[in-house]
Amino acid sequence: MAETENKKAAAPGSSQDGFIFLPLIAGWLIPGAGHFLLRKWGRGAPLAISIICMFALGLAMQGKLYANAHDILEILCLLGDLGSGLLYLVGRATGLGADSVQLTVADWGTRFIVVAGLLNVIAAVDAHNIRTGRKS
Repeated sequence: MAETENKKAAAPGSSQDGFIFLPLIAGWLIPGAGHFLLRKWGRGAPLAISIICMFALGLAMQGKLYANAHDILEILCLLGDLGSGLLYLVGRATGLGADSVQLTVADWGTRFIVVAGLLNVIAAVDAHNIRTGRKS
């Protein structure tokens, strides 16, 4: 009886060999990559498409990519932007979203970019939870 309990306790870890944070890191850097590593194509593809499209639409609407923060709301927006991973880094490196445009559409674009980053963080954590066996 004690052996079966030990096997049940060891079962989740035994099927999960390797670096358990790889889907989390990959999912943060590249939208959907964490799910792709786990061969969850049905989850990874819609997430990648929606995150990339939201980020691209935000830039197309002349949304702002935050580079620094002066108050608490800007700090939260910067953290949301950083959630986009390589999309944010490439956008900053190429100078996209650097201009502060005073249009209503640009404000919506900024929100699209922030929400894309937050959705990417949620997706990366979801991939990590699948990898650790907390979720199937």
